[in-house]
Amino acid sequence: MSKSSFLIVFALLLLASCSNEKAELETTQQLTSFVNPFIGTGGHGHTFPGATVPFGMMQLSPDTRLDGWDGCSGYHYSDEIVYGFSHTHLSGTGVSDYGDVLLKPCIGETHWTNGKDSNLVPADSYASSFSKASESAEPGYYRVDLDEDIQVELTTTERTGMHRYTFFDAQNAHVILDLTHRDKLLDANIEILGDTMVAGMRRSSAWAQDQHVYFVMEFDQPFARSSIKNELILPDSETQKEVAAKAVFHFDIADSAAVQVRIGISAVDKVGALKNLRAEARHWNFDDMRATAKQKWEKELSKIQVADDNRDSDKTVFYTALYHSMIAPNIYSDVDGRYRKTIPKDEEARSDQQPISLVQGDDHQYTVFSLWDTYRATHPLYTLIDQKRSNEFVRTFLRQYNDGGQLPVWELASTYTGCMIGYHAVPVITDAYVKGITDYDVQTAFKAMRQSAMRDELGLKPYREQGFLNTGDEPESVSKTLEYAYDDWCIAQFSKNIGKESAYQTFNYRAQFYKNLYNPKTGFLQGRRNGGWQGPFRPEEVNFNYTEANAWQYSLAVPHDVNGL
Repeated sequence: MSKSSFLIVFALLLLASCSNEKAELETTQQLTSFVNPFIGTGGHGHTFPGATVPFGMMQLSPDTRLDGWDGCSGYHYSDEIVYGFSHTHLSGTGVSDYGDVLLKPCIGETHWTNGKDSNLVPADSYASSFSKASESAEPGYYRVDLDEDIQVELTTTERTGMHRYTFFDAQNAHVILDLTHRDKLLDANIEILGDTMVAGMRRSSAWAQDQHVYFVMEFDQPFARSSIKNELILPDSETQKEVAAKAVFHFDIADSAAVQVRIGISAVDKVGALKNLRAEARHWNFDDMRATAKQKWEKELSKIQVADDNRDSDKTVFYTALYHSMIAPNIYSDVDGRYRKTIPKDEEARSDQQPISLVQGDDHQYTVFSLWDTYRATHPLYTLIDQKRSNEFVRTFLRQYNDGGQLPVWELASTYTGCMIGYHAVPVITDAYVKGITDYDVQTAFKAMRQSAMRDELGLKPYREQGFLNTGDEPESVSKTLEYAYDDWCIAQFSKNIGKESAYQTFNYRAQFYKNLYNPKTGFLQGRRNGGWQGPFRPEEVNFNYTEANAWQYSLAVPHDVNGL
């Protein structure tokens, strides 16, 4: 047998062995069984335990905390009061937003407030207490038993969700819809369309200063009666207006009967929400939707197979982390391809500045790009296990550049939040390109990357002119200088690959600016001030020269020039 033939046979045997091992892993236990959605919901983790599918538009989850830093996701594991169940949530962020379109099943007298100012459930609140022992969650599914003898179950598709409420005590069973929940309400409306269907919209301001959510929801049985409650809101400092912001739906049902709700959402309009609902929630089989959501997670998680006898710890840590990495970015385009354009950052946010656009074919628009957090490891992971979405992410960046005038930095719900540092869409694009992920307009990508580096805001002008940022130029001057230098190196590599020699030379030179912050006396990359060094200096100190870090950490943050460092 020739050497080449031997290698071919060996490779086939190895593939067969790997396939058998993979089949053995899959038959012994599903990978979703290693995911614990409650990990990260305590402490300062800021995750949520509710139902979602990979990269889905909808995150259907309980809301147990309305404000505060540890309420960013709307949920904290230490809480034992639930205000309701809303359809959008952020995972792992340091700022609060979302929590749109809250539903809450209730019995007895109707109450319109959530009682948020009390640690106990007030008598006039629609909130409920619950036992932690009654909670359970898995990828694509959440369940809790409320103390009023109501069991709540939640599951989702990409753009729709289904609630199943089992009223063990059905005395005056009703469901509250609250659009005032969470952030500042700018506008809202509710339309009752017959005795099973409801439509509406919510426009709000928080981290995303002009967020639009439209919804269409259906009950699986007629409600006996309903009513809408108007609320006075103050969308700006001058004009107060009254909007239809809350509603209640009453059901005449027997004890232990279930009421199901299916809902579609959209950032575009109610037509989009209805199309999403009709396309993805065609039936009332809750268990089938739950099983489909679980299958989607199995498919995504199986991209990495881990063999480890220590299943209760190592695999749970690994697959829960992998699960969390696939919650966002979120699909932002409807089933018909329409999406809401990004607001230009330098313009006042107005609803008429957000016209609707369209993605082509089976492409998707995405939102929630926490790029300072994700460019280092999460997006490189996607290039290895999800090249299709990596292309979609870059195409999304370029549409956001065309629509809003710049690449995203920390983009949320088609708005620029102005949060965090650097221009880290650049390394995401460069990393994808050098790995052969190039299904986008390369020349537009180069133009957008260069524009990111040539703006004057956030200290970029003094950075370019003097080769670093003084502490008086910008807060977090050391971190910004280092992040800009790395991003510039990425532009240099991209430029070199596409034959832009002049740009390569320019940005490769800028990539060395990090050296201008090296203090030979301390051995650290350190803040500069008035031609000298910021002091007194303690490398372990977390201060305003660094971004959520200290000199020990950022003095190692030169991944593009390890030998030079």
